[in-house]
Amino acid sequence: MTNLVFFLEEPSIREMLKAVLIKILPEDITVIYVVFEGKQDLEKQLPLKLKAWECPNSLFVVIRDQDSGNCLNIKNNLIRIVNSSGKSGVLVRVACHELESFYLGDLAAVSQSIGPRNIVSKQNSRKFRNPDRLANPKQELKKIAPNYEPMTGSRAIGPHLDINNNRSTSFNKLFDGVRKLLRPPKKV
Repeated sequence: MTNLVFFLEEPSIREMLKAVLIKILPEDITVIYVVFEGKQDLEKQLPLKLKAWECPNSLFVVIRDQDSGNCLNIKNNLIRIVNSSGKSGVLVRVACHELESFYLGDLAAVSQSIGPRNIVSKQNSRKFRNPDRLANPKQELKKIAPNYEPMTGSRAIGPHLDINNNRSTSFNKLFDGVRKLLRPPKKV
């Protein structure tokens, strides 16, 4: 039995992950979510949590929003923190710019879950072709889907997200990374 442990900056991403991961994970994987109180709390406690983790057969995924920071600097800092813990089998991913970029990458999922129905046609507009470029995805999502609230929206949208057809590069890199992390090592 393998444990897949997610270290998350906030609870809304946990709600999305719960719905999406059941689509891709084998049944013999146990998922554990460790949710922090924001990015500073995550970065402060992450090395302690990793060092203290004693459950064998555990793999780890660290997810943090980019917000207004430099994506590469944030990722490198998280990798440095992970390396200082001495743990291996850790995937670090940064949501560009916020979790809501994932939702803007699949407006059909937003439309099916929280509406409005007419937003699907916006997916091919210049603005939503690459949602990771949007500086304020949460604000953009609220403009086109006024009913969106982070927790309830994540719960509602997550089951509808198409794991193979999302315009958010950071969404795709996250789930490609999870798949690779779980792939057994090649025998030489």
